Amino acid sequence: MALNEAQKKLIELNKEANLGGGEERIKKQHEGGKMTARERIDVLLDKGTFAEVDKFVVHQCTNFGMDKKKIAGDGIVAGYGKIAGRLVFIYAYDFTVFGGSLGRTAADKIVKVQRMALKMGAPIIAINDSGGARIQEGVAALAGYGDIFYQNTISSGVIPQISVIMGPCAGGACYSPALTDFIFMTKEKSHMFVTGPDVVKTVTNEIVTKEELGGAMTHSSKSGVSHFLGENEEETLMMVRELLSFLPSNNMEDAPIEPSEGSLEDNEALNDIIPDDPNKPYDIKQLIEGVVDDKYFFEIMPHFAQNIVIGFARLEGKVIGIVANQPAYQAGVLDIDASDKAARFIRFCDCFNIPIITFEDVPGFLPGTFQEHNGIIRHGAKIVYAYVEATVPKITVITRKAYGGAYIVMSSKHTGSDVNFAYPSAEIAVMGADGAVNILYNKATDEEKVKAKEEYKEKFSNPYRAAELGYIDEVILPQETRKKLIKALEMSQTKNRINPAKKHGNIPL
Repeated sequence: MALNEAQKKLIELNKEANLGGGEERIKKQHEGGKMTARERIDVLLDKGTFAEVDKFVVHQCTNFGMDKKKIAGDGIVAGYGKIAGRLVFIYAYDFTVFGGSLGRTAADKIVKVQRMALKMGAPIIAINDSGGARIQEGVAALAGYGDIFYQNTISSGVIPQISVIMGPCAGGACYSPALTDFIFMTKEKSHMFVTGPDVVKTVTNEIVTKEELGGAMTHSSKSGVSHFLGENEEETLMMVRELLSFLPSNNMEDAPIEPSEGSLEDNEALNDIIPDDPNKPYDIKQLIEGVVDDKYFFEIMPHFAQNIVIGFARLEGKVIGIVANQPAYQAGVLDIDASDKAARFIRFCDCFNIPIITFEDVPGFLPGTFQEHNGIIRHGAKIVYAYVEATVPKITVITRKAYGGAYIVMSSKHTGSDVNFAYPSAEIAVMGADGAVNILYNKATDEEKVKAKEEYKEKFSNPYRAAELGYIDEVILPQETRKKLIKALEMSQTKNRINPAKKHGNIPL
C-alpha cells in the first residue's frame, strides 16, 4: 500500500533529524576520529532496541539570530534501549549541532530522560561531547545545567549513573559527570576541565595543553576524576557494556548472576604468591585472580592510587566488590588518594547491594608533611566511615601486614566486618618489630634489641593473638581462600543490619 503525503513527510522529517547538523558537519566529526551521537548509541546498545524521545524538539531562543537556526533534536539524542537485554536510558550530546552546546530545550530533554530512568528503576548513560553552555541563551542554559545536577543528585544511590566523555566537557558541564558513579574517557579525544588552557594562561600565567590539563590520561592517573580509559571510542563503549554486566538495575535489585564453572577445590598455587620475606613485594591481583570465577577481575581506576586496588568480580556467579592493598606499589600503604578511591567504591557497593571482599596487606598510613598538611586524617577517616556505614556483607582476608590504625581502617572486626580471615603469614600488630623495639628498647644494646625483636615477632608477627581475642574468625591457608569466601558469602546473604534512623550522616569530606 502506498504511503500518503503525511506519512511521506514523517519519513523525510526523520531523515532530516537523523542528520543532526548536516552531512558536512558529520564528515568533520568523522575526520576528527569521532563518531556521531547516533553512531555511538548504535554501538553501545543492543541492535534495534533504541527508542528515541523528543526527536523533533527545537529550541525557543530568539537571541542573536537563533530563531533562524533551528535543528530537530536541538543537539541531544535521547531515549531508551537495552544492553544485554536489560533496560537502560541514554542521552548523547550531538557535536554536529551548535557544537553540542546545551540550551534550555536540550536540558529539558535530558531531565525528562533522567526522570524516566529514575521512575523505571534503570541505569542512565550520558555520552558527553559538548562545547558547554549555549552562550546565546545566557542564564537559561545555566539553569538547565542546574536541573541536570539536581536529577543526578536525587538519582544517586538509586540507579547506576554512567558518564562517557567522548569530546570536550568544560566549565559547569563537568559537574554532571562528577556527580555520576563512573566516568569513562577515551585517549586523546576526551577533555574535561573547569577552565581551559587559555583561561589558565591568563589567570596563572601557566602554559599547558588541553591534553595535559584535562586529557584522559591526566584524569585517569593524576586527578582520579576518570574511572576507565579506552584506547578508542569502540573500546570505551564496550567497557561500558561490561561494567553494566556487574551492576543491578537499581538499589532494590541484585546484580545479575552468571553461571560459573569455578571449582571449590583448593588452589595450592595460591600458597606460593606471598613471599616468605615480609618486606618483599607481590602482586595482590595474582591472588585475587586465583580466587574469583574464571580468574577474571574487572579493575576500576587501574592508573590512579595504585597502592590500592578496587573492582568487580564474581564468586559462584554472584557479583562482589573487591578492595585490596597492593604490596607491589608503595608497599600497599594508605595515603590520601587511596583513601578517597577506596571509600567511594565501598559506598557504591553498599548503595547497590554488592558484598565487599577486602584483601588486607597494609603497613600503615603514608607519613610525611605533604600527607599531613593535605589532610590524611580527614581522608583516611572516609574509609572508616564507608566501611562502618556499609550494611552489605563484608568479608576480610588479612594476607600479611595489618599494622596500627590502618589495620582498623581496612574492614576490621571492630569496624563491622562480618567474617575475618587471616593467613598464617599475617602480622597483626601496632607496628612492625623494628619500630616497636626502637620505641620500647631505645636505650638497649644491639644484642638486647635483636633478642627483643625475636620476642616481639614471636608474640605479634602472626595472626594468633588476634584469633585468641576473637578478632580473627579463622586462620586459613591461602589455597582455601575461594572455598572459605564462598561459604562466608552464603552465610551472610541474609544479613539484616539497619543503621539508626537519620536524615543522613556527615561523612568527612
